[in-house]
Order: sequence, then C-alpha cells, then structure tokens
Amino acid sequence: MKELMKKVRKYLKRGIENGDITVDEMENMQKDGAIIIDVRSPQEYEEGHIDGAILIPEYEIDKKALDKFDVTKTIIVYCSSGQRSKKAKKKLEKLGYKTVYNLKDGWFV
Repeated sequence: MKELMKKVRKYLKRGIENGDITVDEMENMQKDGAIIIDVRSPQEYEEGHIDGAILIPEYEIDKKALDKFDVTKTIIVYCSSGQRSKKAKKKLEKLGYKTVYNLKDGWFV
C-alpha cells in the first residue's frame, strides 16, 4: 500500500506554492526551534508522526491554537497530502501567526 501511495503522490505532485517547504527545509527549521503541528486525525497521529510534532487536528486548529503559541514563532503544519495543512496554515495566519509554513506534499508514514 505504501508503494502505491508513493507512486500516486509522485504522479500527482504539485509545484511549490508560496509558503510551502520541503522536508529538508522543515528539518533545518525544526533544529532552529520551529514548532511542528500535525493537523491529521488522532488515529493518523498514533499510526506515526514526525518526531516532536504536536497534534492539533485541522478541524480544531482555530480553537486550540488560539493563544497557545507565540505569534512570532515559526510554525510548520503538515498532514498526509498537504491539503488539510494548507487550510490550517490559512487559519493560523487569520489568527495572527506571522510565520507559518506548509509541508509540501505532506508526510506519509
């Protein structure tokens, strides 16, 4: 199943959009103190996640992220495909967070 998903994702790969970052960029930012937020479901998070990632599902991001972090901190959001995290990025920006990035193409266990 994982191999099939990799092939499908490679075929459907979209270009980098404004605010998207690669895994390498994310790892460097994480070393510099960026906050990593996994916006997938609790079940997906339990199946595997990026080390140090905080779980805040996309459907709860505007409730749970409000006043949780310093708005000047760098935040990176991710999901399994990049779509939910793209929505979460926009929500965080509306809440006043200044530096929010989306992990391009998401993260798949």
